[in-house]
Amino acid sequence: MEEGPNRYAVELESVSTYYYGEKRPAIQNINLKIDVGSLALIIGPNGAGKTTLLETVLGLLRPREGRIKVLGYRIPKEVLKARALCAYLPQDFMKPPMEPFTAREVVAMGLASNSFMGMLSDDDWRKVDRSLELLGMLEYANKPFGKLSGGQQQKILLARALVREPKLLLLDEPFSAIDQKTRSYIVSEVFPDLLRKGCTILLVSHDSESLLINPSVIIRMRDGFVEQVIIRNVHVAH
Repeated sequence: MEEGPNRYAVELESVSTYYYGEKRPAIQNINLKIDVGSLALIIGPNGAGKTTLLETVLGLLRPREGRIKVLGYRIPKEVLKARALCAYLPQDFMKPPMEPFTAREVVAMGLASNSFMGMLSDDDWRKVDRSLELLGMLEYANKPFGKLSGGQQQKILLARALVREPKLLLLDEPFSAIDQKTRSYIVSEVFPDLLRKGCTILLVSHDSESLLINPSVIIRMRDGFVEQVIIRNVHVAH
């Protein structure tokens, strides 16, 4: 399931992160260990620190205190090595109508960052199309991304994340604009397949809407703290 000796996909030890100019930490004294191949659901009210936690794990925000390892790499020292194995779907995804890229080009950006000079091979483009097809978006491949609906844009960005074949997938409110049928398909088909392949998923939700998911870990956050960690006995067939 995992590569190398690392049992944990994510390790945080006494981590506190501050936004620039703020005296109060956005997340404080976070201690977490998330096993490789698990689905961790991060829940809590608005302002709890959920997005800050994801951005800290990914190295987009630099912690003022504590130690972080992602897939065995130290953050921020080895952040580029870690990011090459990660994919991220942010909460703020909507693009203006004049966005110049097609849906297919947006998905391809998921591979460009890991390829030489951003050049994609024929095999890479086949992966792009498979990722679009997986989420039922292949027919929109040549549509301007900015002209798509919010739900369609969100599915395209999820396809961009999945095309990277990540070892760690970070999702911030990934179902906010997606219809119930697609949501159920992602939860029942896409996520289990990723987990079987050894991917670890960190999924943020501000309420209980995502509890239709069967997570192996539930992390409850409030006011920048981890309030509770619930380890559940969920088996994923390999």
